[in-house]
Amino acid sequence: MGAQIVLAEPRGFCAGVDRAIEIVERALAKFGRPIYVRHEIVHNTYVVNDLKEKGAIFIEELDEVPAGATLVFSAHGVSKAVQDEAARRGFQIFDATCPLVTKVHVEVAKLHREGYEFLMIGHKGHPEVEGTMGQLDSGIHLVEDVADVARVQPAQTEKLAVVTQTTLSVDDAAEILAAVKARFPSVREPKQQDICYATQNRQDAVKLLSPQVDVVIVVGSPTSSNSNRLREVAIKLGTPSFMVDSADELQPEWFEGKARVGLTAGASAPEILVRQVIERIKAFGAISVRSMEGLSETIKFPLPKGLKIDGDQTAPLQHLR
Repeated sequence: MGAQIVLAEPRGFCAGVDRAIEIVERALAKFGRPIYVRHEIVHNTYVVNDLKEKGAIFIEELDEVPAGATLVFSAHGVSKAVQDEAARRGFQIFDATCPLVTKVHVEVAKLHREGYEFLMIGHKGHPEVEGTMGQLDSGIHLVEDVADVARVQPAQTEKLAVVTQTTLSVDDAAEILAAVKARFPSVREPKQQDICYATQNRQDAVKLLSPQVDVVIVVGSPTSSNSNRLREVAIKLGTPSFMVDSADELQPEWFEGKARVGLTAGASAPEILVRQVIERIKAFGAISVRSMEGLSETIKFPLPKGLKIDGDQTAPLQHLR
């Protein structure tokens, strides 16, 4: 096919994902196997399988965890009920919740104390949404689309605030927020938007990439919200787009007659998968690879206390990065 591959910049791991994986790796290095993790640490099949091989056990219900075990909360965050139950059962807990999700939890708790009710823009059933909504017993209402905004019935509208899942489409969220503000003009918005820097940056990169290429491939797992949104952004701009969990899901017919192939990766997809996808597209006949100009991200989040490994300043295992 003689095509050129164009790599989006930035793509792949964000600071919250890097930190979450490192927490599990360090816990394994320090305390030995098994380490229990509530829910997939990040929504990526390769990452989860890699950590399983090293001794992580992924569970959904805390009664699957034996007394005295070490437990890690996933990057998506957990409800107050899960936090309380874990503390009650006496596990050694390391919280890998992304700090940008924790920021939303803290805001919800603070405004709740001031008497606010909430509208949460997000996807029903996503663990981040369950975690944020689960910060309160009541008074937080999920809106998934503009139609939901018309139907929602908060108990009062004097003190109403809006919060957002961190991995949504920036454009979709803006549209839903506009509907919220039209119906509830005095609604309180977050000082800084809740959609995280990495979600925004990766979507912006796909917006730049899509018009320059004939097809966009997104590396990401089906459960990954931010990866799904990248595919949607490309399709909205009129560029065919496909999401793959690994290189062997690529179909040769996607590339027939395509001179330029755009490639990006969701915030939980490791670069090793991007490399494998590049090799596979080359096997189909692509002949060159270039990177787009783009932002370079320098954000790093500190690790929780209690995971220092003697004399060690770096992560024990670097191969996923």
